[in-house]
Amino acid sequence: MPQVRSILLAAALIAAPLTWVGSTAPPAAALSNGLALTPPMGWNDWNAFGCDVSAQLVEQTADKLLASGLAADGYQYVNIDDCWMAPSRDSAGNLVPDPVKFPDGIKAVADYVHSKGLKLGIYETAGTNTCAGFPGSLGHETQDANTFASWGVDYLKYDNCNNQGVPSQQRYQAMGSALAATGRPMVYSLCSWGTEDVASWGGSVGNLWRTTGDISADYGSMLGNFHTNVALAGGAGPGAWNDPDMLEVGNGMSSVEDQTEFTLWAEMAAPLISGTDLRTASADTLRILGNRQVIAVDQDKLGRQGTEISSSGGLDVLAKPLSDGSVSVVLFNENAAPATISTTAAAAGVPAASGDGYALQDLWTGRTTASGGVISAVVPGHAAVMYKVAPAKRRLPPSTTLLTTLPSLGAGQSGTVYSYLTDNGVAAISDVTLGLHLPTGWTAKPLTATHFGKVAPGHMAISAFRLTASATLTEPIETAEIDGTETDHWSGGSETSTAPGSLRLVNPPQAPYKAFTSTTAQMGQLGNSVSIIGAGSDTWGSTDEYSSVYLPGAEHDGSTTVVEVTAQAATSVWAKAGIMVRDDITGAGTSPGYLILAVTPGKGYVLQWDSTGSGQLDSNSSASNSGLGTAAYPSWLKLVRSGSVFTGYYSTDDVTWTEVGTATVPGTHATQDVGTFMTAHNEGSGDSGEVDFKGFATS
Repeated sequence: MPQVRSILLAAALIAAPLTWVGSTAPPAAALSNGLALTPPMGWNDWNAFGCDVSAQLVEQTADKLLASGLAADGYQYVNIDDCWMAPSRDSAGNLVPDPVKFPDGIKAVADYVHSKGLKLGIYETAGTNTCAGFPGSLGHETQDANTFASWGVDYLKYDNCNNQGVPSQQRYQAMGSALAATGRPMVYSLCSWGTEDVASWGGSVGNLWRTTGDISADYGSMLGNFHTNVALAGGAGPGAWNDPDMLEVGNGMSSVEDQTEFTLWAEMAAPLISGTDLRTASADTLRILGNRQVIAVDQDKLGRQGTEISSSGGLDVLAKPLSDGSVSVVLFNENAAPATISTTAAAAGVPAASGDGYALQDLWTGRTTASGGVISAVVPGHAAVMYKVAPAKRRLPPSTTLLTTLPSLGAGQSGTVYSYLTDNGVAAISDVTLGLHLPTGWTAKPLTATHFGKVAPGHMAISAFRLTASATLTEPIETAEIDGTETDHWSGGSETSTAPGSLRLVNPPQAPYKAFTSTTAQMGQLGNSVSIIGAGSDTWGSTDEYSSVYLPGAEHDGSTTVVEVTAQAATSVWAKAGIMVRDDITGAGTSPGYLILAVTPGKGYVLQWDSTGSGQLDSNSSASNSGLGTAAYPSWLKLVRSGSVFTGYYSTDDVTWTEVGTATVPGTHATQDVGTFMTAHNEGSGDSGEVDFKGFATS
């Protein structure tokens, strides 16, 4: 029999230490209106549309909720956000719907939504004006509550702008009392941004309360809201829920990050309010929003919010007791690189099991396996694995963990790959074979045995391979998918599993190109194509973190520089990619003559420059600092220099050009460095994103 390494599981897995992280918010007495006994589910227009709300949008979304099956999944509230009203109240002091956006009024829309078996929500502010400047409800609580009731409103999102310094609890209680006095059931959502310790009193005033600032469609924002909300589990329960803000699923994060957000929100018993355009949502977005197993965790009638039972180094374990006696366990990897995360059934609070061990139902894959007590998975970067764990009632396939470690390689280089398979089950597995699935042009030679007759519970099989990369590259940076594979047999049949992995091959910049980063990056160049996988907090003010592949001294009076941005990772709405000019691109934070022309995922196109010669960007092409246009990929950028005056343009077809702005930049040398650049605007998270450029040229 081939040798089997008898290495105990505890020594093999990279696990987050089981350090209890307690909740900090004491529970508040629940509002006794009988509503939201499970977290509200529905849709809100703000994240995707901002002020572009209309009766047509709301009604079309109600139709889509039914047609897509999301209504049957539990999504019932169709919520109107800010900008629905006219700029002024009428002569009687009543709120007036915008006659263009809602020509037949709000009641007509409510009637339409109700006819579909759904419910209507609306927005107001506990201040003198809404966040967009429309009439607020401070001092008009009774009148406005009666108006909402007469229209047939079922849900009120009550914001916090222009609050005049009046204490939150006083303002929110005033509207809560007014809503109750109408006699119409209306779910009451306190959008207080987590201020004034709302988690300690929100449950006695409303049905849910915002624990965070506004979310945006990037991983860093989502992660920050998670960290704030997960610590407040003690204040949540039936009719009273912590709200980390609306879902950004479908709005620009990666599919993995979208699925992670939905997983975390469900584990935290958070409201599931979609913030995307459901009318055009992709199949993947609808798949995530419609996962009934995950929704069931969120909607569990026990009403317990999941808590962190361990958290270390960005590896988090959450546990949520469910009403049927099982426990939902989430293994969340905050980091960019894959990691093995482990806990135990005992640590998660699962009742003791019999000889068949514990059943681990993966709520995203649907696969159920048996474990002797270890709950473990190799979790990709920014991903979350979600198990429903309970004592097994029958013999199940064993839970196994397959980990494949990959070396760093260049084109044509070789290195050693190790593949580890651990049996976490209650019985041995047999006829185990480990292998690799490789892309074309790659080879792997086994250095050790790859077949094992038997692997006992809690033990591991290990194989090593000599991996050789493809010798040629066709892109500046190529990502090769290198997957570990395994097959095994157990008493009930055969099993297979895969450990996805990837390696990046980089063709480094060649003369006359040079590369520079003031943060962390991988930079590749082939001809006039460039790829950068980089981090960076921002390029603005004293923060000057970027990566650049550039041509030294190529910018001059009369020059024109063009580049096509073919792809850009949406690490933030303010991630930047495009053309950088400065006297010395290696002089981050200090070199004058500094200007960038960039496309951003969420803010369109922007020209920014150093107006004082300090070496720091301080001026923007838009007075509101909000960019121009809507980002599209591919996008073409063009920068024209005349003396110390620069004019930037963008195009989405390389034919029609739109001016972004013009700037006079002091301190410009006769010749300057010019190149492609990117910054992830990752706000300190350290996460990287990829940007791809083609056709970089200057003349």
